Amino acid sequence: MKKNHLKLIAAALFIGTTFTIYSCSKDDDSTPTITPVGIAVDPTNFKGDITNGQIVTLDPTKVYKLTGAVNIKDGGKLVIPAGTRIIATLTTSFIIVEQGGQIYANGTSGSPVLLSASSTTSGSWGGLVICGKAPINTGTSGTSELGNSTYGGTVSADNSGSLSFVRIENTGAVYTGTTKFNGLSLFGVGSGTTIGNVSLVNSANDGIHLYGGTVNLSNIVSINNLDDAFEWTDGWNGTATGIYTKRKADGIGNTGIKGTNNTSNPDASPRSNPIIKNVTFLGATTGESNAIKLKSGTYATIDNAVTSNWTTGVNIESDSTVAKFNGHKKITNVLFNTTATKVSLKSTAGANVPIVDTTYTEKADAVGAGNGILVPTWATGWSGL
Repeated sequence: MKKNHLKLIAAALFIGTTFTIYSCSKDDDSTPTITPVGIAVDPTNFKGDITNGQIVTLDPTKVYKLTGAVNIKDGGKLVIPAGTRIIATLTTSFIIVEQGGQIYANGTSGSPVLLSASSTTSGSWGGLVICGKAPINTGTSGTSELGNSTYGGTVSADNSGSLSFVRIENTGAVYTGTTKFNGLSLFGVGSGTTIGNVSLVNSANDGIHLYGGTVNLSNIVSINNLDDAFEWTDGWNGTATGIYTKRKADGIGNTGIKGTNNTSNPDASPRSNPIIKNVTFLGATTGESNAIKLKSGTYATIDNAVTSNWTTGVNIESDSTVAKFNGHKKITNVLFNTTATKVSLKSTAGANVPIVDTTYTEKADAVGAGNGILVPTWATGWSGL
């Protein structure tokens, strides 16, 4: 009897153990419950600091009302899952990642992260600002004109987090005086940061602006902005592969790309010298109608570009920039579609410079961002196109 009793106990223990393991397996497959901490506790009043050691993860089932500034401090992390919506309610609302802070906003093509405003008017809120520790040419470090945070340094591979399948809308509110936010402002952001499949829509200023740094970009949409779609200054040395820009239907806006080294010192080091590939710029013949404008000492390499409906396809200004491009095949495989003047070169004094034949090359079947003047496949849906 004792033997039989022991066998029954052993069998019961085995069944219980098996059941426990199975239950854990089922739990692992379920969606984890997000327990809000810090500034995420009240989604109706989302603002404040994320401090050193804090990881704030948002709940994609909730809508977060951005009622002021969110400051991600050194050592803090903000995690924004796919499908999360952050809606700004005030023009003073913005999100800033300070040096050492990180943001992880990772959506999917079917469930992007949305940063927008309660109003669809451009300039309804600030935007997203990221400050890193990568090199700039305005000094060893600087203070961002947006958010007044330190940026720049010597850490080329600095990591401020990742953005993927993110749409940023209705930005560009005035920060102070005549200074406006951009949709996405990248101050000295390093190459350890991942930015791809990001859409900037309806900014009252630039769609995206890079202030130095070494960050690499891919699949960027910038449409319906009131100033430049894509701008760099202050020594940006990174890559951008896949850019699609479009001016507003009423013609308001400026360049597709504006590239600058340093307006005060065109030969400042490190010199802006990005590699740009697979780009489409759709414009208008009003305002600053340049698909690509390069000036104030910037260098660059541009390949596989489509321009459409511009007064000038490529406008190159200032002596050092003209010297770099004129005759050196730094702009290749371009399709100029309904573009009145393909390329223009001007000295620092404003005089026209004769264009050497080998300054650029054309390609009648260039596809630009992927589909010529049409929306590229990679941008469909999630980007607002």
